[in-house]
Amino acid sequence: MEHGVTGRENPTSVVAASIADMCAVYVGTAPVNMVKERKINEPVLCYSYDEAVQSMGYLKDFENYTLCEAIDSHFSKFGSGPVVLINVLDPAIHKETIETQAIKKVNEKFTIQKVGVIPESITIEGQTEFICQFDDNGYLVIVGVTGDTINVGYDILKPSLVTDEQIIGGIDVSTGDEKGLECIENVFPKYRLIPDLILAPKFSTSPAVAAVMETKASKINGHFQGLALADISTKTVKKYSDVPQKKEDGNLNSTFLVASWPKVALGNSKYHLSTQLACIIQALTKENGGIPYKSPSNKSLKADSAILDDGTGVLLGPNKANYLNSNGIVTALNFIGGWKSWGNHTSCYPGVTDPKDMFIASRLMFNYLNNYLVKTYWQKVDDPTNKILINTITSSINIELNGMTNQGQIIGGRVEFREEDNPMTSLLAGKITIRVYFATALPAQEICFLKEIDVKYYNSIFG
Repeated sequence: MEHGVTGRENPTSVVAASIADMCAVYVGTAPVNMVKERKINEPVLCYSYDEAVQSMGYLKDFENYTLCEAIDSHFSKFGSGPVVLINVLDPAIHKETIETQAIKKVNEKFTIQKVGVIPESITIEGQTEFICQFDDNGYLVIVGVTGDTINVGYDILKPSLVTDEQIIGGIDVSTGDEKGLECIENVFPKYRLIPDLILAPKFSTSPAVAAVMETKASKINGHFQGLALADISTKTVKKYSDVPQKKEDGNLNSTFLVASWPKVALGNSKYHLSTQLACIIQALTKENGGIPYKSPSNKSLKADSAILDDGTGVLLGPNKANYLNSNGIVTALNFIGGWKSWGNHTSCYPGVTDPKDMFIASRLMFNYLNNYLVKTYWQKVDDPTNKILINTITSSINIELNGMTNQGQIIGGRVEFREEDNPMTSLLAGKITIRVYFATALPAQEICFLKEIDVKYYNSIFG
């Protein structure tokens, strides 16, 4: 018994939506010899250029160090983030030994004019104490030694030793640690960010790598959904007309996978189209309050040419670009307004024509819907199944959908808890089903103007 006035609190009847930044996850190689705390097969979250360089090192060699392409694209060209970088290049494995060579002192220092030198591997004849640091070119500079010439031996990174199998990764049977693409499972538990976009520049031209990327994207941590962005090789496919067959040969046909061809360039820098597409998607999502309802097609690339791997230029008019689009391939078009990404379809098109699956924009929105529902209503799991629970969930989702409709982010949406979806056997087993109806705004990829003469206007001649 209590004497006096007391009070209690009831939980709010509407649940606040859980929304986070769209996150792009890259698996590849980085010049980690340049940093002290090396992260190998470990997700590293970066919100800025400086943060990424300090974590991974940086060289303007995107062919050998693919994560540097991601760093440059996101932070230097598009200003979009965050990104999670997963480096598989291990200086203990992917290296070669360079025989002892003589180096002369220049400007009071000794410089090994090769990139990829592993500092701890340095040996200098007759010297035991010295200091090493990297210059802006990625060359290792040695100071604190005597003499005008020194004999130096060292190991150097060899990124070419990284295989597709190491990008794919798996579980280390001896330690239980994840490797390669398997590390994607650790992104959300570590950072509370969903791997919305999954990429492996250069390596994703391998159908085996692309297949694993797609599998990961379709079911992350058993609950979330993402989108894999892959490329079709410009080394082996040099004509646009051959690209669709390469796509079919590689079995690239999933709603959770986007296939791109060719590469693009800005000045002397070459980029995989998938990387710039990820930047566009991320930037569009941020501009629109975290809702990825706009198509990345017909949006500006940071490019002044489209190229093959060897640098040969590729020019596609709308007819050729549309041929690729009609086969579920995103490309680059320089027609009106400069270089633009061009293509609305995921790789399942034209084999699948369900608008939910075939459009990149609708796939992104259905991924968003799924991930929003999982993150927001996980807190309600194991609550008592009663009218309060059902009304709280349905009311909250309807409020969210109505807000998105009013802002033009979707055409409409509603939630229903129906008796026919919830038989007694399911309720007794602790299972409930809530139906969500959802209409995304599909891209207006074909606008037709009908033109005709209206003869009444000729009467103005007599006026």
